[in-house]
Amino acid sequence: MTKRLFPALCLSLAAALALSGCDGSPSANGPQGRPPLADARIGGPFTLIDKDGKAVHWSDFDGRYRIVYFGYTFCPDVCPFDMQNLMQGFALFAKQHPDLSGQVQPMFISIDPERDTPKAVGEFTGAFSDRLLGLTGTPEQVAAAAKAFSAYYKKGEDSPGGGYLMDHSRGTYLMGRQGEPIALVPVDAGPEAVAAELEKWIR
Repeated sequence: MTKRLFPALCLSLAAALALSGCDGSPSANGPQGRPPLADARIGGPFTLIDKDGKAVHWSDFDGRYRIVYFGYTFCPDVCPFDMQNLMQGFALFAKQHPDLSGQVQPMFISIDPERDTPKAVGEFTGAFSDRLLGLTGTPEQVAAAAKAFSAYYKKGEDSPGGGYLMDHSRGTYLMGRQGEPIALVPVDAGPEAVAAELEKWIR
């Protein structure tokens, strides 16, 4: 799948590089320095639906950290790979910091509301962790949430068998207690990298 990021996210990545050394290590500011996504216009209010059909609002998580990923349950490779790395990394972080991990809510938001019913999303997220919250909604609700996070998605062409793929961006956002953007979580780098990034910023 094409991995596209909107301009705001591109600026965010540039900010992250500016705060890191050439080898990707933290700059002299250290983990307590300025978050890489501090100036990014990412995040905002949304209303979606959980596996039980209950309305879930972004404000429901005020006071907690949030990890947000946009994907879909029919994804054949990238989404399962990312969710496995994310939740294994989160489990490593939780083992070292059980108190802090209880103040973090990982979320998987579907960008395929046509097929991703609340039940389907709940079954998908449950395969990775009972801590992973699966959310879906109407096409309008999903579009509003994706727009707030500068998340790109587009339905692909129908296959001869009637199925289709979704093209979508792959950013995994760590958001702060007031919903502010902090950093991108490196799910593609493996569980250890995920745990290390969470440890930098969650306090």
